[in-house]
Amino acid sequence: MVVRYRLRAILIPLLLYAVSGGVAYYFMYHAQHGNRGIETKAALKQQIFELERDLGELRSDREDWERRVAMLRTDNVDRDLLDERARLTLNRLHRNDVVIMTGPGAN
Repeated sequence: MVVRYRLRAILIPLLLYAVSGGVAYYFMYHAQHGNRGIETKAALKQQIFELERDLGELRSDREDWERRVAMLRTDNVDRDLLDERARLTLNRLHRNDVVIMTGPGAN
């Protein structure tokens, strides 16, 4: 009887500590690695940084294209740009033109 009492006195607190430690470990693990954890937050911040950089590049490209399209409007046509676009579209060159070959897709 004394052995059972001492065994219960040792095992019950030990079991409670083990269960509470397991629960604490579960929450700490998911706070670090879970869907809303610290590592996920850092990865999302990196993704936001990269997307903002891409957005800046796309905005500058858009401004460039808007400027080029504005030069082709009927009220003020830029003759050089119009000539460049016509030659590129028609794949024609003047016999005195010098062609410099660059990589594919380089305009």
